[in-house]
Amino acid sequence: MNTELQRARALLAASGDPVVFTGAGVSAESGIPTFRDALTGLWAEYDPETLATEAGFRANPSLVWDWYASRRERIGQAEPNPAHRAIAAIEAARGRVTVVTQNVDGLHARAGSSDVVELHGSILRARCLAGCGPASGWEADLRSPPRCRHCEAPLRPDVVWFGEWLPHEAVAAAEAAAARCDLMLVVGTSAQVYPAAELPFRARRSGAEVIVINPEPTEIDAIASVVLRGRAGEILPALLP
Repeated sequence: MNTELQRARALLAASGDPVVFTGAGVSAESGIPTFRDALTGLWAEYDPETLATEAGFRANPSLVWDWYASRRERIGQAEPNPAHRAIAAIEAARGRVTVVTQNVDGLHARAGSSDVVELHGSILRARCLAGCGPASGWEADLRSPPRCRHCEAPLRPDVVWFGEWLPHEAVAAAEAAAARCDLMLVVGTSAQVYPAAELPFRARRSGAEVIVINPEPTEIDAIASVVLRGRAGEILPALLP
């Protein structure tokens, strides 16, 4: 076992309140492409903003609904990978781990993580375009968006589109976790999209140790206590006792 991996294991073992911050690299190991990478086949002709803005949805709600239904179907066929399961195993062993994720696929919860903050929403949910009422269930077999039971406005995917703010409650929970934790594992994210990318810096300013797990260099490397190069599904299981 190399020295950096040993140090990361020691930091995790000593942590009383760890946070795991995950990005698209973790989902990719379950075969889930990023939004732009999924624009293939029938969808290759569409501009991303046609499929991921409120204006695009209002202009052609059936098209956007079908796009997200197809993505949701693919995600439903995916399974949590060793990285997801290792994070859940850390929680099972320690009793508490907060997962803050930029992913919308629900795989952390399916793997067994119980405290998951979804910064970009969830493709598994729909919500009212007009903003009323709680998130509603997704009816993927419909060829057009169903209507809100409160106001009859169309339901839209409960994900963050281009030009939209991150959900206030999720941001507040993530920031509180970053300020509170004594260790943050930053896994599978390039840490280039703000405000989410600010979370590791907030954790470090609050005195937390930071561990980066990523195949490529990231902007977080400079503040990290340990940097581990490689796939999350290979490295995270190696951190377990």
